[in-house]
Amino acid sequence: MEKEKYTTTVGLEIHAELKTRTKMFCDSKNDPNETRQNVNVCPVCMGHPGTLPAINKEAVKHVLKVGVAIGGKLADTTSFDRKNYFYPDIPKGYQISQYKSPLVSGGSLNGVAITRVHLEEDTGTLLHDKGNYSLLDFNRAGVPLMELVTEPVIHSAKEAADFAREFQLLLRYIGASDANMEKGEMRIEANISISEKMDVKNGKLGTKVEVKNLNSFKAVERVIEYEMKRQIALIESGGKIIQETRGWDDANQTTFSQRKKESSHDYRYFPEPDLPILAVSDIPEFSVAALKKVLPELPVEKRTRYAKEGLVPLCVEMFVADTRYGSLFEETSSYISTVGKSSTAVSVLIANYISTDIAGLAAKHGENGLLPITPQGLGVCLLRLLNGEMSSRGVKDALAEVFEKGGDLAEISKKYVQQSDSAELSKIIDGVLEANKETIIDFKNGKQSALQFLVGQSMKATRGTGNPQVLRELLLKEMLLR
Repeated sequence: MEKEKYTTTVGLEIHAELKTRTKMFCDSKNDPNETRQNVNVCPVCMGHPGTLPAINKEAVKHVLKVGVAIGGKLADTTSFDRKNYFYPDIPKGYQISQYKSPLVSGGSLNGVAITRVHLEEDTGTLLHDKGNYSLLDFNRAGVPLMELVTEPVIHSAKEAADFAREFQLLLRYIGASDANMEKGEMRIEANISISEKMDVKNGKLGTKVEVKNLNSFKAVERVIEYEMKRQIALIESGGKIIQETRGWDDANQTTFSQRKKESSHDYRYFPEPDLPILAVSDIPEFSVAALKKVLPELPVEKRTRYAKEGLVPLCVEMFVADTRYGSLFEETSSYISTVGKSSTAVSVLIANYISTDIAGLAAKHGENGLLPITPQGLGVCLLRLLNGEMSSRGVKDALAEVFEKGGDLAEISKKYVQQSDSAELSKIIDGVLEANKETIIDFKNGKQSALQFLVGQSMKATRGTGNPQVLRELLLKEMLLR
């Protein structure tokens, strides 16, 4: 295969279930954690004759917040359409979606241009593991579903997965969706085509193949890598790529044909007659200014701020991606700054302890491993380190004890405060020197490493609580007398 001859082009379609109290067009509960089947249903979401839908305002607001966050253009007016197709999990025989007038047009995220973001309703769930028949659960039918469509500007599997991760992070930051892929709250479809590099330069793309319902970022990467190789091999052997929908066989790490790809006219879109045109710009809380006020600090903004505070990229990404660690960093920094210790060096110190010692201990102790650590407890502990009252070893030991035994880090760290009492430390030094008479001779003969060895032995004798500078001075003084 002459891989270098070709360019892979990918466009993504990402569906995310929105966090709302009720479904998109009715008052049935939107509860992704419901384990009983067919309890969150009503005549509207089941498509009974004579029922009328009503638009969920909170769902519209979530999509508009995404639009502002990605720098997209919000629609002045929007409308809904019927997407007609028959499948068992669509009780009405059609899906209410948006076709000609999406809520958001344009924008970009993670360097990827976005075509549109629109709103529709989700389908029910088919349960196929029942033997020679399938069952239907309509709890999910009618749940608000956001769909984001990118431009075909992605050219690698990694770039595609990175974009999807960033979109998931954005949804979580603004509270629009939990976007848990393992629960099906976020699903990805990849449109993949292969073209010769010269054709791409001339704006000509190959025939696209859509792979649907990818439920992990690893699956997105593997699908794109697989399709790239499959399509190139087919072209090189004289075959022809056909526009089709394929599925992903995770067990065998291959795609398989499902059906020929439909075009928009196959769905017979027409305006939803039961829903009026929505004048978005007439609603004050849907204005760009109003939406910006309710948006939190976005991931891209937080990265910039952390970088200015001197944090290394590893810490930046860790704190942005995992808000547990990010919040611990923010709140500990805030606590320490109240006593005038705020600086780049202090921020880096806090970040280092969280990203190495605390993260390592938390991983060792499981999902709830971070519970023993409070910002105030960590702040007090690190202030003692900054003030010279504790050693780095003492901080590490105090953290380990909290994770092992529980308790308040501020209290526990008192046990690890360095001893600076010369009288008490002199007694310990006497014992160390008595046990290392040959090392004293080595030091007097000019071996400087001997002094460091004796400091280490003295620290060991104090269980890490001795002030190393005081110990060093006492050792020098005592050895000169011997």
